[in-house]
Amino acid sequence: MHNMTEIKPEEAQKESKEENRRRRGGNADDDKTEVENDNTSVTRLLSQPKCITGGTMRSYQLEGLNWLIALYDTGISGILADEMGLGKTLQTISLLGYLYESRAMDGPHIVIVPKSTLSNWRREFAKWCPCLRVVVLQGNQETRAQIIEKYVKPMSFHVLITSYEMVLREKATLSAVEWSYLIIDEAHRIKNEQSALSIVVRQLSTKYRLLVTGTPLQNNLHELWALLNFLMPNVFSSADVFDSYFKTSIQSDLVKRLHTILRPFLLRRLKTDVETDLPPKKEIKLFVGLTDMQLFWYKNVLRKDIEALNSIGGASRVQLQNILMQLRKVCNHPYLFQGAEPGPPYTDGPHLWENSGKMQLLDKLLAKVKEQGSRVLLFSQMTRMLDILEDYMRIKGYEYCRIDGQTTGEEREVRMDAFNAPDSTKFCFLLSTRAGGLGINLATADVVILYDSDWNPQADLQAEDRAHRIGQKKLVRVFRLITEHTVEEKIIERAEKKLLLDAVVIQEGRLASNNHVSTSEMANIVTYGADFIVSSEKGTYTDEDIDKILKYGEERTQKDHEKMKSNLSKLSSFSLSGKDEIDIYQFEGKNWRKRGVVSTFINLPARTKKRLHGGEKKQEKAVKIYCPYQEFQLYNVPALRTILERESEIDQHRRVLMQKVREYQIQCDRGTDRTEDIRQLEEEIAKCCLSPEELEEKEKYISEGFPDWSRSDYRHFIQACETFGRKNTGAIVERVVEATGKSSQEIRNYMNAFWKKAPVIPGFKRTITKIEKGELRIERKRDIQFCIARKISEYAQPYVEFVLPKGVANGKGFNEEHDRFLLFCMAQIGYGNWEAIRQEIQRCRPFQFDWFFRTRTPQEIQRQCDFIVRSIEKEQDRKSSKRRGSAKRESDEDDIEMKKEEKKKMPRKRRRKEVPMEGE
Repeated sequence: MHNMTEIKPEEAQKESKEENRRRRGGNADDDKTEVENDNTSVTRLLSQPKCITGGTMRSYQLEGLNWLIALYDTGISGILADEMGLGKTLQTISLLGYLYESRAMDGPHIVIVPKSTLSNWRREFAKWCPCLRVVVLQGNQETRAQIIEKYVKPMSFHVLITSYEMVLREKATLSAVEWSYLIIDEAHRIKNEQSALSIVVRQLSTKYRLLVTGTPLQNNLHELWALLNFLMPNVFSSADVFDSYFKTSIQSDLVKRLHTILRPFLLRRLKTDVETDLPPKKEIKLFVGLTDMQLFWYKNVLRKDIEALNSIGGASRVQLQNILMQLRKVCNHPYLFQGAEPGPPYTDGPHLWENSGKMQLLDKLLAKVKEQGSRVLLFSQMTRMLDILEDYMRIKGYEYCRIDGQTTGEEREVRMDAFNAPDSTKFCFLLSTRAGGLGINLATADVVILYDSDWNPQADLQAEDRAHRIGQKKLVRVFRLITEHTVEEKIIERAEKKLLLDAVVIQEGRLASNNHVSTSEMANIVTYGADFIVSSEKGTYTDEDIDKILKYGEERTQKDHEKMKSNLSKLSSFSLSGKDEIDIYQFEGKNWRKRGVVSTFINLPARTKKRLHGGEKKQEKAVKIYCPYQEFQLYNVPALRTILERESEIDQHRRVLMQKVREYQIQCDRGTDRTEDIRQLEEEIAKCCLSPEELEEKEKYISEGFPDWSRSDYRHFIQACETFGRKNTGAIVERVVEATGKSSQEIRNYMNAFWKKAPVIPGFKRTITKIEKGELRIERKRDIQFCIARKISEYAQPYVEFVLPKGVANGKGFNEEHDRFLLFCMAQIGYGNWEAIRQEIQRCRPFQFDWFFRTRTPQEIQRQCDFIVRSIEKEQDRKSSKRRGSAKRESDEDDIEMKKEEKKKMPRKRRRKEVPMEGE
């Protein structure tokens, strides 16, 4: 058996463990050295378990196994977060093998992994620990039913491997099993505790839980809490309590607290720290220009949406996302657009790479690395781009394999084996960045080419680590293809900043970074280099020698890296449109941002614009002038816009005159006397300004507004009006002061001005409707509180006597005791405070073992409370109706009696004697 040193526990535990080892056929005395020490037990393996037979574990992997065993011994769940390529799969398998071999734990264990890595996990189990019986749950409904009947229900397995999707589909079957270990690969998938997967895996009955992830934990407190809540729901039960623990302005204290929390549960090691034998990785950015065809399509994409880009407020987020995608397609290959490829008939030939700058560069690069004896992994985010690359490989005669999102698990295995075979003739492996970035070991390649880059730098790193991992014998070169003066430069710049920023955040202890791309950042990315592109008459691609391109790429990559590292101190608040950033606003030694030029304005050259497929385009509308004053700042925007348009016209006229002055000065230098013309033009230029009346009017309109109010401040104000009602001035002011930091007097001034000017603000009807709905909710809440109080007052002992009205079915899973508790919580805490009610449930001792009630979310609590309130209201309405009906009947009876009495009191009339008529 394997060698280990163990500090001896109690004798009973020792005998039990020795008996377990004898059952496995080993001798405990040969396995370990035992030393007594305070009745505690610590197991440390000195060599890998005998059941791990597929190779030799590295020292740091054995350390990882010891850490996992220590977690098991102390009954703690944990997160194995080693960097990608360090063998987290092997460490996990070795833990289950050790428990089977030395602790008599036969399972059952469940391993939940991405669909793309199912086959890889199965292969790794078969390779490293063949003594474990492994079942893979996947396939269609019929196949899954057969697997469940044959293996799952009889429990004839040790480990069940399945995907996220299968867990959701077979949650009823999986929830019925008592699992020993629940292991989740790519654990960041459950960082949102409200997702369907997070909810289902929390319902699985398990003794131990292990999360495996190669992606660094996001520096977001709530996501970190979600993972810790999954591991230990009783300890980390409240996100608010967790957040409040980290509310400190002292960064060193925050780091200390974070490390204190994570130390027992998290193990993360980097390749640079533990894998000293792994050859280094070198990244080189290769820059290339646009071909004539790419330039044509790039301009067309910009012209198509020029009005939106240059309008007030700029393009919407959806528009910008679409424009960005189209521009990235141009950078990759113009044939990604319908109608760009010549034909029909469509023919193969050099045009396939000659019409794309990246393809021409790739053609040279592949020839170079093949000559050097290297093998290539080629990544692209677009599967249609992979189609073009596949055609290129076929034309050039390069042998290749391909994996994308449509490749089945079996096909992935076959193609990986074909590429990794010792005598493989495959030169290139085409992969989509997302589908090919997980669960794939292609360490037989030593060149990685990123044809296009991902917004998330971690996705590209995962792709690179398919080659830069254990088993790699050569230096790994990563070539990143970038089209100059296009959106790609800004996307990559942002990704690099994000990577460095993450390091700064972890080092400084801040946890508020956001990977979300703002609309303003997106607008600046779209317009980056646009003026250069639209002013170019020919493509920017230059046919240079590949060695020269590689040398320039290395120099520029090194320069960019040094520049980025030198600016680390400024990265904490980085933005692609930050005022300290030198980007598209720095041109010819001038900072055009500070000169007031609109950042997203694209100046198209004067020319006739035509449709893509012939015909004249309709006359473009005049580009609107940017107005920095907003309606929510209570400016008279229509009037100010009129003045600004007048200013713009004057400024444009002045520019024309100044251009003429420069032309006349050149003529003077050449001997032609234009002095008088220049003097007249200068006099006219001096008059190019607003009149005193217009300037006074402009100042008047500007002085009426609130320039310090941002859209966020405005939203806080409207939300406060919704929450408290417009008449509750004190509460509104208090809430906005807390949210914005503004003075109470400033908020009162804004509030008074708002209600005076609100009717003329665009969208005011929608805003006032929201506020009125909020006021109705306040009134409704008062009615509910009165209804609850009246119901409770009906009982002498309401907590014992209250039940739902007869004939009303209870909510699913809730019982009468739950309903009584919720009713009292609504009475004491208040209707609508669902999170506070949830916390009260957590604190209530009678429910400490009531798993169902303790695990209800605020949304589920709200639904049940609404159900209780509606039931009580219906009951009270019925009682009121009965009282009204009874009162009406009593009133009617009283009226009848009164009429009878009045009739009795009336005097009787004497009847007149009838006289017979004549002739009778």
